[in-house]
Amino acid sequence: MNAVVSAEVSAVAEPGVPLEIRAFDGPLGAEVIGLDLHRPLDRHALQAIHAAHLEHHVLVFRDQRITPRQQVDFSRLFGPLQIHVLRNFQLAGTPEVLVVSNIVEDGKPIGLGDAGHFWHSDLSYKEKPSLGSMLHAQELPAEGGDTLFANMHLAFDTLPATLREAIRGRKAEHSYLKQYAALQQRSPWRPNLTQAQIDEVKPVVHPVVRTHPETGRQALFVSEHFTTRIVGLPPDESDALLAELFAHSVRPAHVYRHRWRPHDMVFWDNRSLMHLAAGCPADQRRKLYRTTIEGDVPY
Repeated sequence: MNAVVSAEVSAVAEPGVPLEIRAFDGPLGAEVIGLDLHRPLDRHALQAIHAAHLEHHVLVFRDQRITPRQQVDFSRLFGPLQIHVLRNFQLAGTPEVLVVSNIVEDGKPIGLGDAGHFWHSDLSYKEKPSLGSMLHAQELPAEGGDTLFANMHLAFDTLPATLREAIRGRKAEHSYLKQYAALQQRSPWRPNLTQAQIDEVKPVVHPVVRTHPETGRQALFVSEHFTTRIVGLPPDESDALLAELFAHSVRPAHVYRHRWRPHDMVFWDNRSLMHLAAGCPADQRRKLYRTTIEGDVPY
């Protein structure tokens, strides 16, 4: 990650306070203590964040009262950013930010209200799926609104021998359109896609088990949201095998539940995890800003 050692660092840490990485008591995740994204972040602190992200897969930065532009600048330290295909939910003036929200103003949604309804890894349907995503809390509901993360390295490591053999060398197709009609039935706000948008998200094929390009660890790389089939298997066998993989991936022993606090920013590794939005009551306002960092072609 060349950006991590770049001389141009425009993020921030509390002066005189060393960063502390406090691991959660669970299958993944850690809190970064002593980070203030209003202040310049030195190279050593950035390298510590990078290393912690690779080790823990989810990092939580508490009480980050930053602007969308500062979120974009910090995200870019880890790689180029990707723009979501639903451009009507971009933040005005900051197209790199996707608004995730259930709020409706003047009869129109201000953001993508059903984002994360199915387990997924962000942008796995792209030739270069996401390296990671950052989600910054703007408004939180009084109840609900949690985000769940599943450790796909653990999911692979704990696969029964029969399943491991069944997926050896296999590839799977990922499509943004897999659950799109189902989501439209749930939400009157999810727009129809133009032909140009459909062309932008043509199905891609990736390994069922991917190798993390920085750590070398293997992880399952299929999801109920985007994975349509396992290449080379009859449809019934493919569906049955995927169902087993999905169920195994999200066993409680693999999952961390993030309970949001005001102004949390969460940075997760899409090469290592899947995530799911647990949902909240429809009358509770929820708004978060997401940036997405481009990754590599899976292998």
